[in-house]
Amino acid sequence: MRDLTEADLKALAGARSFERGRGYVDAVSGVEVGDGWIGASVRGTERYEVELVLDGPGGLSGECDCPYGLEGNFCKHLVALGLTVLARQESLPRQRKAARDRAQDLDGWLSARSKGELLALVRELLGEDRQLRHRLELRAASVRGDLAVVRARIRDLLDIGPFAQYGYVEYADARAYADQAGQAVSAIGALTGSGRAADAIVLAREAMELLAQAVECSDDSDGWLGQVGAGLVDAHLDACRVARPDPGELARWLVGHALGELGDGLTYIDPLDYEDVLGAEGTALLRKLAAEAWRGNRRGWAEKYLMERLAKAGGDVDAVIAVHGADLAPNGHTHLVIARELDTARRPDEALGWAERGIREARGLADVDTALVDYLGDRYARADRLVDAVALRRDHFGARRTLLTYQQLRAAARAADRWPAEREGALVLLRADAGQRKRGGYGSPVLVDVLLDDKDVGAAWQAATEAGAHDRQWLILADQARATRPADALGVYLRLAEPLTQRTGNHVYEELVSLLLSIRDCHRRLGSPEEFTGYVTALRTAQKRKRNVMRLMDEHGL
Repeated sequence: MRDLTEADLKALAGARSFERGRGYVDAVSGVEVGDGWIGASVRGTERYEVELVLDGPGGLSGECDCPYGLEGNFCKHLVALGLTVLARQESLPRQRKAARDRAQDLDGWLSARSKGELLALVRELLGEDRQLRHRLELRAASVRGDLAVVRARIRDLLDIGPFAQYGYVEYADARAYADQAGQAVSAIGALTGSGRAADAIVLAREAMELLAQAVECSDDSDGWLGQVGAGLVDAHLDACRVARPDPGELARWLVGHALGELGDGLTYIDPLDYEDVLGAEGTALLRKLAAEAWRGNRRGWAEKYLMERLAKAGGDVDAVIAVHGADLAPNGHTHLVIARELDTARRPDEALGWAERGIREARGLADVDTALVDYLGDRYARADRLVDAVALRRDHFGARRTLLTYQQLRAAARAADRWPAEREGALVLLRADAGQRKRGGYGSPVLVDVLLDDKDVGAAWQAATEAGAHDRQWLILADQARATRPADALGVYLRLAEPLTQRTGNHVYEELVSLLLSIRDCHRRLGSPEEFTGYVTALRTAQKRKRNVMRLMDEHGL
């Protein structure tokens, strides 16, 4: 503890949370020092429980039940407690020793009690703590194998009623409900441990269904119920490994569970985890049932996923392709998925065929999955089919005329030594688009962008003048043409600066000053610095109330 510093807290929390934590030091209360940990409450939006672990495996760490802390972050409330700890640094060794002594004293006192005295003490506590009584009752029923009692108690644990307002568990109550629901996992595990694994299987399945219903009426933003669901899945698998249920019944249940999508993934079960329980016979039936379900609904998400999962695990690439091929997306994405599966299986010729088929069967190249076009273009290039690569990129550009598709066409055409002719054809299309836009059509003036990308500033300026351009494009044009056309660039900068003088905000001021620097450079090139001086003087007079503008202008000598 002597090594704990503010720097440690800042490293864990980050500068922003650390600074915010300083403001919560006075909100820390109920500090309790244990041997290796310190707990407290911190009043924030609500009262949060925080705990610093001083001697953990990774050094200093902490937990807080605020929303940010529940995501695993070292939050401002933990910083506040850490700063409180630092303020009491000298007394901590004594307090930690006192905590150890208290724990040892308690353990010694309990060890010296007789069985009767301990039972009396437990009964006293049970009378005072209803939750503790319920937990021990459940544990006792589980060990005793009283299935009716355990079933009833599990239903109570998964009942949202005590936590729900108007039939819904709000975010603030979700963790408390999840903590209670988690006791069902322990109870089912206790059944397995007491030789009642078959009963544990039954109750685990019932609990999954109840939890699936509960999550529909709960705000599980932090995923607490998901953890309970995962616990139930583990408890079910453990029970199956002990009880060894009928492989056929288990296979049917696993398929039914997978296709029922219980809890929307809350209790996701991978059937392959049960291979050791199913054995060869059960696994074969599992695959047969999955295939039958898929054939009955080839477009069902759950059916496709289950069939694909089993086919991949079995190394049956053709079955995987059949699953995807039965429900092909009109944009060619599924064709790409199939092609990549075939690549992994080292069947490149078939992969190429599926990719080409995806392009042919797509509704149109304007809607095709661009990843499929990129995949096929790359395959053509690697196979030295450069003419095919150019044709693909030409068609794609023709259907989707953007700067990116132009750049891709240019790269493919240059590799094939065909760029001048392809460029002219592409510019014909873009000039036609620009003309339509000038006549009242919509769309971005891509022609200007591609000419700028080609470093053809003169043609880009002409296109912008004739067909129009966005302010962003005019600014790029002015920057690129300033050295050779300072007068034209000056006109652009002045036009763009005018509306900024009517707006406020530091970002606006930075843009304005950047334009002023460009305006000054234009006047310098034109030999008219006095005109710039007059312009800036008038601007200063008009903007004098904007202190940040004045500061930025002073910093840049304007």
